[in-house]
Amino acid sequence: MGKVIYWMNTSIDGYIGDSDGGMDFADPDDDFHQAANDHVRRITAFLFGRRLYEAMEEPWTQELGKEGAPAVEREFAQLYKETPRYVFSDTLQTVPEGVTIVRRKDAVSVATRLKQEIDGTLQLGGPELAVSLVDLIDEFWVYTFPVIIGGGRPYLPVAKDLRLRLAEHRSFASGTMFRRYVRS
Repeated sequence: MGKVIYWMNTSIDGYIGDSDGGMDFADPDDDFHQAANDHVRRITAFLFGRRLYEAMEEPWTQELGKEGAPAVEREFAQLYKETPRYVFSDTLQTVPEGVTIVRRKDAVSVATRLKQEIDGTLQLGGPELAVSLVDLIDEFWVYTFPVIIGGGRPYLPVAKDLRLRLAEHRSFASGTMFRRYVRS
């Protein structure tokens, strides 16, 4: 049976995107990027909400993996492209090879099936999708960047109490912090 992790980068005040939807505050240094690459090596499939998918897909499959990009970015781009991606969306009609569209009404059943069938780690991304699949999430991964943005899209806008236990933490020279929580 697979494990579902919810992984998003946040500001200190808990937002994954600013009020305009931008994620520019999460400017990774090489140490962070290498840690992210190490984590992605352990990912069996990505489960993305549409907005996060759109933010990730084009840059990592086209721009950032090109010759001339830093080696750590080229490595991430290669790992990203090699990993199956599922995008949960009611509006997308076509996606490139390596990506599967899942309609939102089927989100819980498809994610449950993937968790049962895939022996590995399913990385969930996107707060609205995470809310709809919160009962399937085994671990919560948070990379917190040393910036306060004052509002925007929260990490997990869930209206219930989730008790978690800190299982791992790490700090980077840039001030970015990684925390991995598991259910209590």
